[in-house]
Amino acid sequence: MTKPEKTHVVVPEAEITVRYLADYMAASERRRRSIIEGCKYRPLARLLQHKEAQITIASAIQSGTADPKTLETKADYIRNKLATDDFDALTNEANADYLERFSEVVASIKLPNAEILPGKKFPSVKVHGVKVKLKPHLLLARIDKKNVQRTGAFMLRYAKGKPLDPNVGGYQSAAVFGLLKNHLKEEGTEADRSICVTLDAFSGELYPAPGNSVTIFENMKAACQTISERWPNIPPPKGAII
Repeated sequence: MTKPEKTHVVVPEAEITVRYLADYMAASERRRRSIIEGCKYRPLARLLQHKEAQITIASAIQSGTADPKTLETKADYIRNKLATDDFDALTNEANADYLERFSEVVASIKLPNAEILPGKKFPSVKVHGVKVKLKPHLLLARIDKKNVQRTGAFMLRYAKGKPLDPNVGGYQSAAVFGLLKNHLKEEGTEADRSICVTLDAFSGELYPAPGNSVTIFENMKAACQTISERWPNIPPPKGAII
């Protein structure tokens, strides 16, 4: 008898991205369980990704070419790209939709006054037993009045047809600030709350880290403790083959 193919892989040690940690903080108890389940059990099937749209937007912002016409042209190019199968065609369509929507709101977006640098993937930070992953789409930098180098980060969010919950935007930017404070301790620069921002590419709303971000991040750290304790007892999704 043929052994059924695996559908998911188990992540044995608790880990979560900044994005999903922000979602978790603003979620109902039922949704929180679903978020942890999704982080623990990774599907082996290909997942729809918005990477091409995100890279395009980040590059356009950094180069100063984030104007509607350029973005619309790129969206048309992506939509009409040769696809190897239906999934590729669907991915192209999703990325084109993302760019088209962003092109409609880009003119209203005003980023903080800062130097715009390429994004980077930071090493995971262990927060109360949970590896928290941070990979900003861009870094922002400025020199303050005391001639101190200060660093922030820019992250994109997007859901088709739906604006980002402002609470989630605030949580995400607060988490970015909290994690950057840890990462930048020994790099000769300081994390700057005013240039830690999350942009909703659907609405064009920019969510900077709130004034009480230190307190918010402490609450997020406490939530990580709960996630770590719950992780071993979260069962796989219904029908999953591990």
